[in-house]
Amino acid sequence: MIGIFHVFMWYFLLILYMGQIRGVFGTYEPITYKAGCPLWGVIFIIAGVSIIRVAKHPTPGVITFALIMNISCIITSVIASVLTITELSSFNSVSYRNYGQAKLGREVSRILLLSYSFEISVALTYAIFGCIGLVSVRVVSESFPFQWKRKTINK
Repeated sequence: MIGIFHVFMWYFLLILYMGQIRGVFGTYEPITYKAGCPLWGVIFIIAGVSIIRVAKHPTPGVITFALIMNISCIITSVIASVLTITELSSFNSVSYRNYGQAKLGREVSRILLLSYSFEISVALTYAIFGCIGLVSVRVVSESFPFQWKRKTINK
């Protein structure tokens, strides 16, 4: 859900910033827009799909992939948060015609900053439980080597 929200916010910002008029002071193009930070929500979507896959078919390979995706979500969210804080801390003057669009874009960046912190907490939680799940699957498979194969064959 967070990933889809980020992709829609990127589309909203794309439409918002494309409609700017070139003025004396220029247009407002923040660093998060240029880097496509909200579009990085695709990584959040892939991580969510991998978590659903782990819930349905918990194999060591799928758990490892979900763990890697959650760690990449944490890294991506931290980078996007730093870029958003950098964007919000500095505001160069823009043309009065574009001020409303710049103000609305900054409000969207504030909302995205809150959702980045939420994504960090969700991904960290799933990464911790993914590590626990990976350890427990390996312990069970080493203790009972035929039990894991039997479970996957019956499904």
